[in-house]
Amino acid sequence: MPPLPVPFSISSTHRLGLDPIATPERLLLGPGPSNAHPTVLQALSRMPIGHLDPLYIELMGEVQELLRYAWQTDNRLTIPMSGTGSAAMEATLANTIEPGDKVLVAVMGYFGLRLVDMAGRYRAEVATIERPWGEAFDLAEIEAALIAHRPTILAMVHAETSTGVCQPMEGIGELCRRHDCLLLLDTVTSLGAVPLHIDAWQVDLAYSCSQKGLSCPPGLGPFTMGPRAEAKLAARSDKVPNWYLDVSLLNQYWGSDRVYHHTAPVNMNFGMREALRLLAEEGLDAAWARHRANAERLWAGLERLGLELHVSEPLRLATLTTVRIPEGVDGKAFSRHLLDRFGIEVGGGLGALAGKVWRIGLMGYNSTPENVDRLLGLFESELAAFRSAPAAVAAIA
Repeated sequence: MPPLPVPFSISSTHRLGLDPIATPERLLLGPGPSNAHPTVLQALSRMPIGHLDPLYIELMGEVQELLRYAWQTDNRLTIPMSGTGSAAMEATLANTIEPGDKVLVAVMGYFGLRLVDMAGRYRAEVATIERPWGEAFDLAEIEAALIAHRPTILAMVHAETSTGVCQPMEGIGELCRRHDCLLLLDTVTSLGAVPLHIDAWQVDLAYSCSQKGLSCPPGLGPFTMGPRAEAKLAARSDKVPNWYLDVSLLNQYWGSDRVYHHTAPVNMNFGMREALRLLAEEGLDAAWARHRANAERLWAGLERLGLELHVSEPLRLATLTTVRIPEGVDGKAFSRHLLDRFGIEVGGGLGALAGKVWRIGLMGYNSTPENVDRLLGLFESELAAFRSAPAAVAAIA
């Protein structure tokens, strides 16, 4: 049969002749993503099955239950959002904010500012309290702000990726209940790696990501909503203004009805299932202790090299360490040198810390003493070449 006539000529302007994709080996010791566990990568490469296949529906239940374990919660509405951590972040706000609601954001870094931006887009009345980038909030200032602003929601970051601060959470949930507001918590850089107790801390909403402590590639955003937040969602006077992230619709798919909502990224959930299975196999206590031990090994090694850590030890994250770039060192050039010559990624600063710190991540599969020692060895052998001559002389003196 002759080919069908084509009414228009086919342009070759954007046609590329490419080789099959080939990526170099990288050790990702920056703020994320981290390297995925090999077992997780094997799961991702399996043949897809339908998103309503009985086997996949069974897997959905396993993922939900293991997420509850990782978060230490009994929340019924616990799901992996089909999207990155930022999608789960937005879902917490989209589902609970109605126009005119007062939202108080505790800002101590870049991702607190993102919460401010997102909440404003849903037409909340947004107020903030702030701490310098590298510090955390205490109960007294949080309670004073709750009294002053009387918010519907207090939003804050548990593990601030931009600064390396871990916000102490004991007592904050109790304050929120006393002052009749929901507590929303960013756990992007803590889930699976840093102690997290959603129910014990009385957290009403939390979100995370797949690519850090869980050792899975980016693409899913774990989300959990407690009974108080569910009640606010149910009492809305209008629809959630984001169809894709509307938890009342998503719950019909992830709940007992299993009603089609969207075509789920089944292979990503294969990977998430394996990542969570590996975490449960190791045990939360062991995973938390491993991350802490390797972080302390890193901190001690950096200080032996004369480098200054940005955050005081009681507030440091075990997953993300901020190191002050020494005077006279081109921090970006040194990071690029590590990447180009040794295949190791470390991150630079964001926002107020741009150009001032390196951000070193030890998350999930990457949190090992071998990785710590390898990086410390490179800081010791390579950094001197990036100091300016006056700074090098001052350092020796």
